[in-house]
This record gives sequence, structure tokens and C-alpha cells, in this order.
Amino acid sequence: ASLPVRDGGLGIRSAVMLAPLAFLASAAGTTELQAHILPPSISIIPDKSVELALVAWSVLAQSSTPVGTNAFCQRNWDAPCIQHIKNKLLEQTTDQRDRARLLASQSPHSADWLFALPLSSIGLRLSNEAVRVSVGMRLGVKVCEEHQCPCGATVDIKGTHGLSCRRSAGRQQRHSALNDILVRAMHVAQIQAAKEPSGLSRRDGKRPDGVTLIPWSRGRCLTWDITVPDTVATSHLDRTSLAAGAAAEHAAELKTAKYADLLQYYDFVAVAVETFGAWSTSALDFIKTLGRRITEVTGEKLETAYLLQRLSVTIQRCNAVCFAGSFKSDSN
Repeated sequence: ASLPVRDGGLGIRSAVMLAPLAFLASAAGTTELQAHILPPSISIIPDKSVELALVAWSVLAQSSTPVGTNAFCQRNWDAPCIQHIKNKLLEQTTDQRDRARLLASQSPHSADWLFALPLSSIGLRLSNEAVRVSVGMRLGVKVCEEHQCPCGATVDIKGTHGLSCRRSAGRQQRHSALNDILVRAMHVAQIQAAKEPSGLSRRDGKRPDGVTLIPWSRGRCLTWDITVPDTVATSHLDRTSLAAGAAAEHAAELKTAKYADLLQYYDFVAVAVETFGAWSTSALDFIKTLGRRITEVTGEKLETAYLLQRLSVTIQRCNAVCFAGSFKSDSN
């Protein structure tokens, strides 16, 4: 929790960690000024406070000391401390699920929901329970008592079973909500698009989630299909415990192969994003391109960030629905 959000934490920084490095950056940045102000007989006396802070920092960072102008910047003192904690967490992790969780939480844009303003009017506000579940799963802490899912499986204290349970109502809700966001974003970018086009289908009769009705690039229309694999599902752990976003990349490859018949006439992108927020490379490139096209229409430079936040909030909200679905109702 004390790590920065971009490094997999919640950004609740520890004062014990920050105090030595903040002091050292300040001391290094004012060394020349002190030499001009103080007489030589005093300026040459070693500063015991700096020495003590260096000792404290060395324990936290386990790294070489920044030198020259690099020592003036607090971030250069902070980065080794953060990296040491991240390495230590991964080294101490023996469980594949925890390792997959740590790697996914450190991937780009996995925590965009934490940066979103909680505005109910545009669907960016998470309920208290959704925040509790999202934070708990991000940190890998206890979110519930062990119990039995309606599907018959045992749900452990981390509560992640519901994210991949085939009987979870939240999975379809998540899929539909993400598709709605993409279609609305297309319309804002003045690109006409339709959901689940009837004229396009695979050999098994299944249709992609959407298609642009005007060319997307190179004179070709774009069709897309959304998939949200669970980062900590047993079937994905061999991949996700080794690399962030591995389940999303694999799911994107499978989707592309399934829609191979359409590639002759359309551009296709598999919008693959994991339950813990890690994106496939192609999906993230697509979202960024769509965000830039919205910016061209609205003039707002942060459209890409806003789009990623909406998608991220939706994933977390639906994760909470999936989690709630792992409990038996009174009627059962």
C-alpha cells in the first residue's frame, strides 16, 4: 500500500521512508549555498544529520548513492527504495497468484481507476463496497471468509474465484459495459459504429462485438471483440506469474485466430484486458489511438486518460459484482 500507484501500490507513502531521502535531496541541493554562507572553518565540518540520513537511506535502498546533480532530485533517492521493496516482495512471494497479482498491479494503466474523479454523473464513482473489494484484491488481503460459491467451488479469503466463475453474472455485465463505452467513444470521435453487426460472423455463427461503419485506416473498416481473462485464474497462472499482461496477450492471439476469416476485408483488434487491469499491447495501442481521435474532435488533450479511466473503473465495478455473485442468496 505504501508504494506509488504506478508501482503497484495505493500511493499511501510512508513518512519513515520519505523523510531521509527528502532531507538528503535538500542537503545535496543546498551544499553550494551553505559553502557561500558559512565560514570555511564551519563548512568543512561533517554534518552528522546527513550521515545518519545516509545510513537510514542505505538500509531502505540497498543501492549506490546518487552523485552530482542527480542527488538534487528527491525522485533519484526514492526510486532505489521503491525498486528494492518491489524486488523484495517478488522474492518473498511463493504463491503464483500473489506473484501474478503483483506483476499485473505494476503494469501500465492497471490502476487508472485510482486516478478517476468519483463523479456519479458520468459513471466514475465506485461504491464503498466496490472500493473495498478492488483495494483488497489489489493488495492481496482478506476480503471475505472462506465459503462455497453457488457453483460448488470453495472461495478462499481473497475472494477472487468470482472473477472467473462461469456462473457469475458480472462477467456478461462487464463485457457489455466495456463495449458500450467503446461504441460511445467512437461516436464522440465522429466515427459511426455499430454493436454486434449481423453481417459479420465466424464459421460458428458468433459475431464480433462491434464494427466501424466508415473506414478506420487504409480504407478499411475496423471490427473488434472484447475479452477479459482473469489474471489469477488457475488456467492463466503459468503465464501471468511470469509476465504482466500475459493472459491478455494470449487471449488476444486466440481472438485474432478465431476471426481470421474477417482479416481479408477488415482491420481487427482484440480488446483484451485482464481483471487486474493489465492490457494486451494491441488493445492498449487501439485505445490510445481512439483517445487521440477524440482529442482531434474535442480539443481536450486528456481524452485518452479519461477513456482509460472509464474502462478501468468499469472493470473494477464489475469485479465487485462478480465477487458478490460468489455468495449464496437467502433464497438458495
